[in-house]
Amino acid sequence: LAPVATSSTAALKGSESGGSAARGSVSKRLQQELMTLMMSGDKGISAFPESDNLFKWIGTIDGAQGTVYDGLRYRLSLEFPAGYPYQAPHVKFVTPCFHPNVDEQGFICLDILKDKWSALYDVRSILLSIQSLLGEPNNESPLNTAAAKLWDDQEAFKAHLHSTFQK
Repeated sequence: LAPVATSSTAALKGSESGGSAARGSVSKRLQQELMTLMMSGDKGISAFPESDNLFKWIGTIDGAQGTVYDGLRYRLSLEFPAGYPYQAPHVKFVTPCFHPNVDEQGFICLDILKDKWSALYDVRSILLSIQSLLGEPNNESPLNTAAAKLWDDQEAFKAHLHSTFQK
């Protein structure tokens, strides 16, 4: 048992000393993603570091044209763990969002932010996925059951959405 304990202790020490190096490579990745996002020219999505902290971003998503969210803009917070891109960022709506897959705290039920996460995803693909989710919710696993029930009646949904939207 002793060698096992020693090797796990060594592994812990190794990961601690490699922490700053790992953080450096995550910073580099996030800087590249910021450039990619700025150069992409995608309409209706944007994200920037909140301040001088590269691990906390504020994103914006415009509701896609032709959906009940058309004309609405949402702010999101993105927090990147030290294990990014191998661990998904924590993404939630800052602007309250009435949607079948978003709860009252702004948490989002989206597979790529949970069990379907891959290091191939980036900030741009996350924002585009959430933008797409707005117009095409997964009513099979709603976080907001009231929104899910109302979704089938798009006129009523839109009326409720626009009456409760906070700019």
